Amino acid sequence: MNRPVLIICLVLLALHLRPILSFAQESEFETFLGHFDYEVRDEMKIDSKELVRLLIAGKAVLVDVRFKEEVAAWRTGFALNIPLNELPRRLGELPKEKIIVVACPHKDRSAIAMAYLRSKGYDAKYLTDGLLGLAELLRGERAKDFMEDLGKANAKRP
Repeated sequence: MNRPVLIICLVLLALHLRPILSFAQESEFETFLGHFDYEVRDEMKIDSKELVRLLIAGKAVLVDVRFKEEVAAWRTGFALNIPLNELPRRLGELPKEKIIVVACPHKDRSAIAMAYLRSKGYDAKYLTDGLLGLAELLRGERAKDFMEDLGKANAKRP
């Protein structure tokens, strides 16, 4: 078989298999949805107070899923910044052994990110009060105390 014919056959085969491959990708999310119940509904949520406790204990990672421009305007000093549209290609940055808490100012993007991460096998939650609620919680002395506690806890970890 000559080279151009072989290339055309491979392209046609790839186009033919594309629906099958996209179905395989969708099945992870379909599996997540198929197991969705009241318990999962409760497990996928976390508020700022519980997040702070888990961060200090080293059991969670906060992922800010806002766009880069939003993060440039204001940010937390302790979150991993991965915009929602970059999440699929940056999964390798997330530890599988910790709870991944995703957040945005409210909860629209973080709910999408949480569902995506759960479909990929992560223990993911979304911040119910959003980054605005977290900012409200960590004001004044509470911010100072949290950063000191987080620093001490991180210093003790290997």
